[in-house]
Amino acid sequence: MNRRSLTRALPVTPALVLLLLFLAGPIAYCAYIAFTDLQLTGQAESSFVGFENFRTAFQDEEFLNAVWLTLVFTVVSSLIGQNTLGLALAALMQRASKPVRTLTGGIVITAWVLPEVVAGFLLYAFFRKEGTLNAVLDLLHLPSQNWLFTLPILAVSFANVWRGTAFSMLVYTAALGEIPKEITEAAEVDGAGGWRRMWHITLPMIRRSIGTNLMLNTLQTLSVFGLIWVMTRGGPGDKSQTLPLFMYEQAFQNSMIGYGTAVALLLLLVGSVFSVAYMRLLRTEV
Repeated sequence: MNRRSLTRALPVTPALVLLLLFLAGPIAYCAYIAFTDLQLTGQAESSFVGFENFRTAFQDEEFLNAVWLTLVFTVVSSLIGQNTLGLALAALMQRASKPVRTLTGGIVITAWVLPEVVAGFLLYAFFRKEGTLNAVLDLLHLPSQNWLFTLPILAVSFANVWRGTAFSMLVYTAALGEIPKEITEAAEVDGAGGWRRMWHITLPMIRRSIGTNLMLNTLQTLSVFGLIWVMTRGGPGDKSQTLPLFMYEQAFQNSMIGYGTAVALLLLLVGSVFSVAYMRLLRTEV
């Protein structure tokens, strides 16, 4: 029995070694750094400071502001924006003609495959004071404003929705395609409208796909850095400074590697909390 178990484990051993080397190893080293006062400059050697970095973080108003903005950014752009819009597009494209499906899918997926920096520059050009959005509003004789100054966190949230909705659309397109047509047709015969079919039939049957999509989107959104950095650099002030930008500022601009790494571990903890919640959802049978 033991020999059989070893034989079965042998094929996955190289992958396990690589994971330990390139994933678990760096995480363990970062966990150690988070408990030190390591700095990039002006320090001969670091010393162990225990939980001092974490205490500093929870007493830092800028850190608490970054936590709040990260939650807003994640809820607005991932849980609500990408998830809802992706499901709506997938449902509408089921009933659309082939040319419409091809055109819509091509546009949405193009935004997804663009490099994050390129997408950031495009959305910066769209939202800036002299950008495309204000030009359209001026043509319609509607009031315009500097969106990146007045509503920066909503602007970057919209940018993340624009860029990431394609993934949700593809997930839900596959999930909707697995629903037996007989069930939907029977509901139509019984007089169920579109909203009732969506709420009582479609959503319960794709529940596991919703949980998977939410987990992957949330983890990706929590780590968004380049898009926000290109558009606002966390500004004006700290009005769009999410945790990845705050971590970068502390570690590489303020040279406090230990403190920045502690913030990174707290971000990892936030992602773990979301993951556990979604895993519980995935375990629930439909």
